[in-house]
Amino acid sequence: MNEWNIQSRAHACAACERGFTDKEAYHTLLFDEKQDFRRSDVCDACWQKHYSEGARERKGFVSYWHGIYEAPAPAPEAIQKDTAESLLRKLIELNDPKYVPAGYILAVMLERKRLLKIKEQFVRDGQRVFVYEHPRTGDVFTIVDPALQLNQLDQVQHDVAALLEHGLNPPQPEPQTPAQPGESTTPGPIAEAASPTPETEPAETV
Repeated sequence: MNEWNIQSRAHACAACERGFTDKEAYHTLLFDEKQDFRRSDVCDACWQKHYSEGARERKGFVSYWHGIYEAPAPAPEAIQKDTAESLLRKLIELNDPKYVPAGYILAVMLERKRLLKIKEQFVRDGQRVFVYEHPRTGDVFTIVDPALQLNQLDQVQHDVAALLEHGLNPPQPEPQTPAQPGESTTPGPIAEAASPTPETEPAETV
């Protein structure tokens, strides 16, 4: 199973395929597909017809909530510096296990800022799984808790700060040219002679 993923809100009902209209109520179901989680958005009529009655275990989904569909807004202009949200999206797309702790901390940061909301949490294969939803876009973030120890938090927070400051490709320090044998890195007579000095009057001759 992937440690995390993002699944965007659908623009049409998964059951009847009718397109959602702005401000329409919809229902989100999260199914456990063993290899990953699958999101399904359905209209209210299909929810009432197919899913509303009976236990969720019998219906096959592990999480459920409802929301209000919002028509997509125009795409914002690209930003130069990563925000916590844009960085989290990049890390999830990258899907590199070494960034799992940083991704978890970013999700917690966004939750505290109320940019993400926890919709569900449960245990799967011995790991705690958080299901977050972005209130504005409806995107669902599935984040696995890496079970960080107290002695790991400082380093992970430092890593997150560095990622927010420099992104995934931090600037590399300029290589220094090594000194050749016999060369000195401190100013010598030549350097001193080249430096500007006050002019002196020529000595008078008798």
